Amino acid sequence: MPRLWLKDYLVIKGGILLIAVVTLALVASPAAAQTTANGPYYATPSWDQQLPAAQRFIVLTNWGSAAVLDRETGLVWQRTPSNADADWPQAMNTCRIEKTGGRAGWRLPSIEELQSLIDPAQSNLALPPGHPFTNVGSGYWSATTATFLGFAAYTLFFETGGVGVAATNSVDVTHLVWCVRGGSGVQAPQPLLQ
Repeated sequence: MPRLWLKDYLVIKGGILLIAVVTLALVASPAAAQTTANGPYYATPSWDQQLPAAQRFIVLTNWGSAAVLDRETGLVWQRTPSNADADWPQAMNTCRIEKTGGRAGWRLPSIEELQSLIDPAQSNLALPPGHPFTNVGSGYWSATTATFLGFAAYTLFFETGGVGVAATNSVDVTHLVWCVRGGSGVQAPQPLLQ
């Protein structure tokens, strides 16, 4: 058995310590992400903050610029919502099968989440000036049901920022669909797949 001298022991012990320090430094360093804006990529989901549109909305370039992070709410929105009319069950299912930016996990937003996009000081299109969204229409379904009316759900009209209620059990009642990702959403009745 070879003899270890004190100097050999100190070299081995020092090498183990160096490896441990390097490993700890690698584990503790944060990963960088791609964005189109300066500042942190991650959302600070705090509904008490008010950010100007240039800082609030970040187009997610690593999602093919097809999605937008809202740093006020922490939600990720489709950059270009659907311009096709759908009845409410179709709207729910459209978001469930959506793959915007190469990601699943989309859903129909609650009425409060849709309203969070509204800028009450704006008219004609009640979105904040400088927003990055394209092809925004007017009336959009929400997942929030109006239980006091039976089979109905809330809708939001971006022309005015107004809220309406529409029947969810009729294929003749259609609105637009804007899917969102993140947050907790609402537990809406499950529509039948058609």
